Amino acid sequence: MSILAYGLNYRTAPLDLRERVAFPEESLGTVLRDIRQDLPAINEVAIVSTCNRTELYCAANSDCAEEIGDWLSQSRDIALQELQGASYQYWDHDAARHSIRVAAGLDSQMLGEPQIMGQVKTAFALAQQHGTCGPELNLLSRLTLQTAKQVRSQTDIGRNPISVAYAAVSLAAQLFTDLPSKRALLLGAGETVGLVGEHLRSKGVTDLTIANRTLANAQTLAAKLGASALQLSDVAKTLAQFDMVIASTGSTLPVLGKGTVEQAIRERKRRPMFMVDIAVPRDIEPGVGELPDVYLYTIDDLTQLVEVNKARRLQAATGAEDLVEQGAQQYQRERRVQRGQGLLQAFRAQAEQLRDLEISRAIKALENGANPNEAIQKLGNALTNKLIHPTTAAIRGAAAEDRLDQLDFIQHTYDLQVPAAADDQSAPGEPGNNDDEES
Repeated sequence: MSILAYGLNYRTAPLDLRERVAFPEESLGTVLRDIRQDLPAINEVAIVSTCNRTELYCAANSDCAEEIGDWLSQSRDIALQELQGASYQYWDHDAARHSIRVAAGLDSQMLGEPQIMGQVKTAFALAQQHGTCGPELNLLSRLTLQTAKQVRSQTDIGRNPISVAYAAVSLAAQLFTDLPSKRALLLGAGETVGLVGEHLRSKGVTDLTIANRTLANAQTLAAKLGASALQLSDVAKTLAQFDMVIASTGSTLPVLGKGTVEQAIRERKRRPMFMVDIAVPRDIEPGVGELPDVYLYTIDDLTQLVEVNKARRLQAATGAEDLVEQGAQQYQRERRVQRGQGLLQAFRAQAEQLRDLEISRAIKALENGANPNEAIQKLGNALTNKLIHPTTAAIRGAAAEDRLDQLDFIQHTYDLQVPAAADDQSAPGEPGNNDDEES
């Protein structure tokens, strides 16, 4: 059985192609079952599908990459040549390394972004739910998520914000030790403001207000964030109520002047106000930064922070790659152990069958009036001879063929101290050549 990671991502495929290949979340269960049904070579399958990647993780009996390409081409109505030029494939050890890098955020467009780990976890859980995830992918998912968590906890790969929206919220957290208790006003209703709102919510801030020139847009975003909505023209009346203001309206002129902020600070009785202007052109008049008790940051301030943090994440990624490789190697070790389970179970079952047979014979002998001491002695001899017979036969065969590797393996396995020379060629504890002596 081989493990295959087949997919395409933001490095190999343009957005248009990624959109056409991506699977809607609500259809993934059906897709997983269809793959199993349409491609018999695949025993197990899980799909990670995000805006930046679509990847299939498969346990298969043969090289099924070409079949997957054909299946994707037909199911997503994409020219096979276009798909082949944008796809990649990793096998076994390389597949494990890749899945760990993906889950840890090392393969993300935004290095170290945390959401992907949850997306990978959900993908494998969905495969388990729909019966397309078995022992091979269960092991892969366990080691992938285990190692990815180590990368997140033991390196700085995710500790330094590298998006402007997240950097703004991180600055607020540095200023306010009790951030969840603060009231936030977000000016604008676009994507950046939406991200800021999501990051604030993740930090525990629940008192959010969205202000926008078009009230309907503010209300739409507010509904998604569980926030209140406000007309931009009403901000001046309520500004003093807020501890932080983050602005990104897209207006060509400032929407918040120095006089308005100065009045709000007086009403707040000099309680500090944190302000971030992400907009270009600026939404907040530059003079606001001169006011006491106002902490104003611009897009340039945030960009500098983001660039510094990118460098820190790149440095952290070096140490993270070592953990990734360790995780991939551990996956290979556990996979080999897993493959030996069947042999181990058969070995144990054989020994238990021999034990039960000899115990049954001993009990029967006792029931027929045999001397107990003799019956027990006979049981011990018969059981010992049967259990060591395969090994003694292997020792004799290896010795006759000068297979020193086999002899060394047996010696180390059983921790045997072999005499320097021995006249008796019989194995210790075995009477002569009566390997099959039975009563």
